[in-house]
Amino acid sequence: MKFDKSKSLYDKAIGLMPGGVSSPVRAVKPFPFYTARANGSKIVDVDGNEYIDYCMAYGPLILGHANPAVKKAIEEQLEKGWLYGTPVELEVEYAKLITELFPGIEMLRFVNTGSEATMAALRLARGFTGRNKIIKVEGSFHGAHDAVLVKAGSGATTHGIPNSAGVPADFVKHTLQAPYNDIEALVEVIEKNRDDVAALILEPVMGNSTLILPEKDYLKEVRKVTAENDVLLIFDEVITGFRLALGGAQEYYGVKPDLTTLGKIAGGGLPIGIFGGRKEIMENVAPAGGVYQAGTFSGNPLSLTAGYTTVRFLMENKVHDYVNSITKELADGVRDQIADSNLSYEVGSIASMFCIYFGKAPKNYSDALKLDGKRFIEFFWKLLEEGVFFPPSQYETCFVSFAHSREDVEKTIEAVGTCLRKL
Repeated sequence: MKFDKSKSLYDKAIGLMPGGVSSPVRAVKPFPFYTARANGSKIVDVDGNEYIDYCMAYGPLILGHANPAVKKAIEEQLEKGWLYGTPVELEVEYAKLITELFPGIEMLRFVNTGSEATMAALRLARGFTGRNKIIKVEGSFHGAHDAVLVKAGSGATTHGIPNSAGVPADFVKHTLQAPYNDIEALVEVIEKNRDDVAALILEPVMGNSTLILPEKDYLKEVRKVTAENDVLLIFDEVITGFRLALGGAQEYYGVKPDLTTLGKIAGGGLPIGIFGGRKEIMENVAPAGGVYQAGTFSGNPLSLTAGYTTVRFLMENKVHDYVNSITKELADGVRDQIADSNLSYEVGSIASMFCIYFGKAPKNYSDALKLDGKRFIEFFWKLLEEGVFFPPSQYETCFVSFAHSREDVEKTIEAVGTCLRKL
């Protein structure tokens, strides 16, 4: 494969944007490929190389690239206009649908990004409880705002910067941490700060420090502990929302949080964020209450259209049955290739998400840091040469879409085996 055009573009970008990119995880060394177009399960770069895509824009594209139904709906909305600054009927319809699907959402607010959703949810939790401190899980990523940039996963982990410069020490002192899958540690943190903890925010399934699954009954124990101590439980379902099930991880695991944040799939490939929860809490958001939140592009008709169309498509076409099935086939096939190569790597998967661990499957952030990230990047580049695109970091998660075929899966399993043997 040739990457001449991508390299040339990156050489120019380095002088125009920090690191040459618009988001840290895209800064693949020595340079990233630049996309020209994408359709279905395939993505094509500016040099004409085609890849089977398992990044899927880091999760939103559960229907694949340029899904015809979503594309048509967006085109129809474009004819009507793309920004009004007023309420639209679809806001009501989409909000109603989400409250019917997610057990923990009785009322919600549309915003623009997952980061904005988690930021607003934490402000709301503080405003509702009158308390200052929050607890986050070590290595979880909840967006790029001050309160949660403490041992954040994803790009922060990849680049070895678990704490961001520019975050005031006086502000971070209100952010406490506990390891994932460790109830005793969580109880200890809560008991030491019993009178000033507003909320615990966590990804029910961690997706930004590799794929880390909750151990048996962990989430139910989390719910019990937070409820007993009057600590609000916030599920960050930006990744898992509509992915694990139509009602997200809270439906999948049978655990009902107080607040929920959504993004990614909820926008059908266009920018969106949502935070919602119990009505008595959400009624504290302005203009109904004293917790302020606002945004010019919130409730954007294009994003609402793409998201609503995507969710209706999921409901009407049994997408989860198919996507989960081929993901299992893919994960099982990759395990077989690892075994044939006599490597001590492992594979994790749930629903339509999977990850190859270059080491042992982690139970928490500390375990994830022991994985061989450098060897994974070698694997990433070899896989590209075979026409398969995984997210360019050991600390990311792969996503399968409705557009992936069984032929794609077979080719991918073969390509993974070829690359593992080259390692």
